[in-house]
Amino acid sequence: MTPPATPRRRGLWLLPVAGLLGVGVAWLLSRGTPAEAPIRMLADGLGATVLGLAALPRINERLRPPWRLLAAVAGGWCAAEFALLVFEAAEVVDVPVGALGLDAFGDFVSDTSGGQVGVAVLAATALIACYGAVAFRSGGGSPDLVLVFAAVALALRPITGHMSQQAFGSVLAAAHALAAGLWFGLLVALALVLRGRGEWAAALPRYSALAGPLIAVVALTGVLNGLIRLGGIGGLVDTGYGRIMLAKTAVLLALAGLGWWWRRSWVPRAADHRVPAADSLRRALTETLVMALAFGLAATLGVTA
Repeated sequence: MTPPATPRRRGLWLLPVAGLLGVGVAWLLSRGTPAEAPIRMLADGLGATVLGLAALPRINERLRPPWRLLAAVAGGWCAAEFALLVFEAAEVVDVPVGALGLDAFGDFVSDTSGGQVGVAVLAATALIACYGAVAFRSGGGSPDLVLVFAAVALALRPITGHMSQQAFGSVLAAAHALAAGLWFGLLVALALVLRGRGEWAAALPRYSALAGPLIAVVALTGVLNGLIRLGGIGGLVDTGYGRIMLAKTAVLLALAGLGWWWRRSWVPRAADHRVPAADSLRRALTETLVMALAFGLAATLGVTA
């Protein structure tokens, strides 16, 4: 059953705005970004949300994915991945998106590794959307199956990108993408699904215990990926990529500090049923908005040459 959209829960619609703000900051820092950066941000955010919804039973066995909502989010993810595939094809063919013909698009998806990877991601997201719809109609489904397909779809582009040319590059890229997706997506999923202070008391401590290691993996793999890409620390200030990476690192440090403060103030009180559900939702929304800003910066890094 899909949770009701309370006024505070409707604030989650600000997440794409925060992500676009991150893309805008990246544009200022690099003096221009690829046109597909906003679409990459949207696709990554929707994919992380699907991953988080499917992982809810791992946080609390009583939580089940809201299948109708999961199917809708996965459908949006599929549409974003298709748009991203079109932009990538136009870039390879070196024509404006509006001038991309069907023949050129067909050649791209059949003859290039990037096109074939994009088709695989598109197929995975479409399967997730269809499975979620069937699970909603039938009243049951396997969250673990969705979890596997969502993880593969999120990791497929990073592990076949520029980092795949480096030793252990694909491993670093996959760990970074999946840790970031789970860290962000699980908190969005909790904000979407949890309703009473009892549900927050049961789920939040488990998420908090997981969030610390996840942000550590995100930070470590992100720094290593960036330094490998730049060839050292010299490009951190001199290149647009390096400046975006510095901004992303600053946001991650702010999130780490916020998480430390939440673990001292919010989480213990919520676990003792002393925080109203509306207050927990407000704190979760605050953190996810900052996370979305980081996702906008990260999405721009992902499409920046």
